[in-house]
Amino acid sequence: MSIQKYIKLIIPILGSIFLLCGCTPDHFDYNKEVILVTGTESNPLVKFTVEDTPASYVVTASATGKVTKDVTVNFEIDTALVSTYNKANKTSYYAIPASSVTMDTTKATIHAGTASSTGVTVRVVSTEDFVDGRAYMIPVTIRTVSGADIQVLGASKTIFLRVSRIIEFSSVDMTNVNFYGNYYADAPVDLPNYTYEIKCYINGWHAGSEPISRLSNFGPKDESITNLLRFGENGLDINSLQWVTPAGALVSTTRFNTGQWYTISVTFDGNHYYMYVNGVKDAELTGTSGTSFQRLELGMSYYDSGTPSSSYPYKQRFLGRIAEVRLWKKALTASEIAVGLCGVDPGATDLVAYWKFNEGQGFVFNDATGHGYNMDWSKVWQNEIQYNKSSYVNWLYDDNNKCSQ
Repeated sequence: MSIQKYIKLIIPILGSIFLLCGCTPDHFDYNKEVILVTGTESNPLVKFTVEDTPASYVVTASATGKVTKDVTVNFEIDTALVSTYNKANKTSYYAIPASSVTMDTTKATIHAGTASSTGVTVRVVSTEDFVDGRAYMIPVTIRTVSGADIQVLGASKTIFLRVSRIIEFSSVDMTNVNFYGNYYADAPVDLPNYTYEIKCYINGWHAGSEPISRLSNFGPKDESITNLLRFGENGLDINSLQWVTPAGALVSTTRFNTGQWYTISVTFDGNHYYMYVNGVKDAELTGTSGTSFQRLELGMSYYDSGTPSSSYPYKQRFLGRIAEVRLWKKALTASEIAVGLCGVDPGATDLVAYWKFNEGQGFVFNDATGHGYNMDWSKVWQNEIQYNKSSYVNWLYDDNNKCSQ
C-alpha cells in the first residue's frame, strides 16, 4: 500500500491507532503532507534479527509526497516508550541496555524532489548485558523535523524494533518411562488465577492399545484437583492435546506435528480456561474453579502393581523432550505469552516457579525464580513411594533445541 493511500485509510481510525501506540494525537491538517517512520504503516512493531554482533538495522523516514526542499529528520532512541508500549499492548518487553545499542547518526535527510530520507543505522553492538529470558525492544522515534513546514504523523512517528535472537537450550528426554514421577513442594500455593506453560518436542507417537501420551500434570498433593495435559485418549486423535481442567476436558483444535517444538500455555482468569499453542489462542472453556499447587508430575507416574515398570507408564508414555516449565499466579494475556515463547525473566512479577531445564547435567532441576521449588530427581514420588530416579535423567542438547525469540 502506498503511503498516500495509507493516510487516507488511517484518518477514520486514528483514535484506535493512537491507543495501540500509546501516542497522543497531533493537531494537524490532514490535507497537508506529513512525515512518518517508514515501515510503520500497518504495525509499528518490527523484528530486528540479531544473530551475531554487531547487527544493524537502518531506519528511514518517508513523506506522503515529494518535498520541495531538503527536510532534516532528527531521530532518537527513547527507551521510555517501552513502558508506554507495554501498557497499551499488555506486553512485557524490556528496554535494551544502553551499553548494547548505538546509532551512527541521529539525522536523516529527505532531499528536495524525493519522498524518502537517508538512513540512520541502529546497531546492537553487544548482548553481554542482556538478562536471560528478557525480550528487548528499541524504540526509535522522530524527535524533530526541520527545513520545511511539514508535520509528523503521531501514530507513525516511532518504530519499535523487537530484538530477535536464536536461543539454544538444553532439554530433558521423556522417552524412558522410568524417568516419570512427581515432585512435591513443601507447602501448597493457592491459585485462584493461574497460567501453566511447558515446551515440548514430539519425536513420534507410541504404538499400543491406548493412544495416549501423558505430558504433565499439576495441582494439590492429594490430586483432588487436576490440571492434566495429555495427547489422545477417549477416541481423540493421538496428536490432539487434552487439558483436563478443574471444570472438565478442553481439547485443542491444533493437531501437533512430530519433529517440532511447541510452547503450550494454559490459563484460568476466574471465568474461562484458555489453551494457547505457540502464543495463539486455540481453545477455551467456561468455568469458575481455580486450583492450588504442591505437586508437579512429569509423564505418567502411576503404576497398577508392585513395581514402577507396570503397564500404565508404558501405555501412556510420551516420546519426546521437555523444557521451559513455568507456573504463574495470574492469567497471562495472549501478548504476554507471545513475548515469552523462548523464555521469561526469572524475576517477573507473579511468576511462582520456573524450571528452565538448562542445567545440562545432574538430576536437580532448579527453580530459576529463587523461590525454592527445586526438583531433585533422586527423591521422586510414585504412588506415595519415594524413588531415586537420578540415573534416568537424560539431557539433550542438539540442533533441534533452538528457539527464535
